[in-house]
Amino acid sequence: MNKDFEKQLQGYGLTTAHILYHLPDHPAILQTYIWQEYDLAPDFPEMRGFLKFWQEKLDGPLHSVRYIHRKLISATEWRALKGEFILH
Repeated sequence: MNKDFEKQLQGYGLTTAHILYHLPDHPAILQTYIWQEYDLAPDFPEMRGFLKFWQEKLDGPLHSVRYIHRKLISATEWRALKGEFILH
């Protein structure tokens, strides 16, 4: 089974963050970065880990972060099958 699909079954949803940060050499200029990963709402451990890494290891200071989260599979959309029909 695909690991992304497994994560979705465990309750992960797709999180997209729009990150604005200051350029290290030109702090008055903002640059944009898009980050996307499967994450768990409402705590967002993956995104928080990435932002912590950014603040500790990268030179461009963060200006702002906007994010959206979408659970791709919900309990009402998934059901196990007990059989399969193969045609042709």
